[in-house]
Amino acid sequence: MTSNLTDNTLDLDQAITSIKIWDQIRDAAQKSLRSEPVLEKMAHHIVLSSKDMAQGLGRLLSHQQPDTLVSREELEELFSFVAERAPQIITFAAADLEAVCERDPAATDFFVPFLYFKGFHAIQMHRFAYWLWQNGRQDMALFLQNRSSVLYGVDIHPAAKLGKRIVFDHATGIVIGETAVVEDDVSLFHGVTLGGTGKERKDRHPKVRQGAMVGAGSILLGNIEIGHHARVAAGSVVLKDVRAHATAAGSPAKEVRG
Repeated sequence: MTSNLTDNTLDLDQAITSIKIWDQIRDAAQKSLRSEPVLEKMAHHIVLSSKDMAQGLGRLLSHQQPDTLVSREELEELFSFVAERAPQIITFAAADLEAVCERDPAATDFFVPFLYFKGFHAIQMHRFAYWLWQNGRQDMALFLQNRSSVLYGVDIHPAAKLGKRIVFDHATGIVIGETAVVEDDVSLFHGVTLGGTGKERKDRHPKVRQGAMVGAGSILLGNIEIGHHARVAAGSVVLKDVRAHATAAGSPAKEVRG
């Protein structure tokens, strides 16, 4: 299942959860200030002076950008504009934070991935780019894609469809093509490519179904399907479908169990 980011219906339970997570992030920021006062300006601007997660996330992403011809203030306004029209972006972000803390032992609380994990940041940047792409603002979407690639080393085409509770572990070198689909509860490790073979023209990228995991350095090519809760071992080259709950490994990959 891929949760629909273009559906403006807001799930009330998810909205309440995002508020609770933001409260916990604020509490952790207060503790961080006591132990690391040099970070006070950053923590205060991004977290403590932000009224909610939407504002905090917009400030976080905009202030990671170099303040050049497109200013940080203009980007913050852009993120606020999109979040007001697509509030589910924020509930998806909260769901991503929950997933990171469930699956990554390095995430000791919500504050840590929110502020410091570039995989989380890259996913959120893509969500804004995706909304812009779907709403006729392709140039701005491509600008955000470029910024994500330069800043985080993660290159996701703005048209690619990502669900929620997604985890990019370490994230460096992840590439996701235009017609790829990454459903809910998927984990991708660093160096994963969801690419094309060069032989297909339209629907040409992998579909990674709910709960699947793709190991570091794996290359998945073509309009193939990685089934629900399937596993792809690190370093694999996958050119064919992988069945649900199966594990694939090797180059070219073969199912080793399932």
